[in-house]
Amino acid sequence: MIHKKYNKTNFHKHTFCEFTEVDATTIPNIEWHYKSKSGSGYCFTDEGVYRISNHWGRAANCRWRLISRASSNTSSRAKINNSQHRIGYAKWTDFYPNNETENLFYVEVNFDTKEATFQYKDNLNYDGIAVLRNASETAKVIRQIKEILELDTWAKYLDISDLEMVRNEIIHKLITTNIPLPTIKKTFY
Repeated sequence: MIHKKYNKTNFHKHTFCEFTEVDATTIPNIEWHYKSKSGSGYCFTDEGVYRISNHWGRAANCRWRLISRASSNTSSRAKINNSQHRIGYAKWTDFYPNNETENLFYVEVNFDTKEATFQYKDNLNYDGIAVLRNASETAKVIRQIKEILELDTWAKYLDISDLEMVRNEIIHKLITTNIPLPTIKKTFY
């Protein structure tokens, strides 16, 4: 598959990207080349782009995630507090096409931190087992997984003795199949 080439003229048009947080002290003399209407600043290099912003996640027609310095050494992709400005850097090769209809995303879960998030299909960690879904279906599955991870009320009427085992089995099926959650739950009645 040929990877579309991104640069300062097209990186902001329907893309998915994970930026890595950068400490402002490591780039003290940075020159911001562009400032958006929403207040984000951009500095372009030959290799990539720095972005300073107080909003990460969904940005216009893009999905840009900031991987914080605190979580970069773990598998955690926790949501960033959007109340303060943070600087992220991404190489041009870190950008991927994004749209609402193609099956571009898969779900991954960190059971230790009880976090569910989505990743892009061309991620090097994609094992080919997780089902690829479009953006809205991915968001729906993440909501369902978070409910299974964080609450116990969903198990009230199920005939189970080991809640954690069932929790993991249900989540695994949500990630690796297109079986609807109510159908998965029925196997435990």
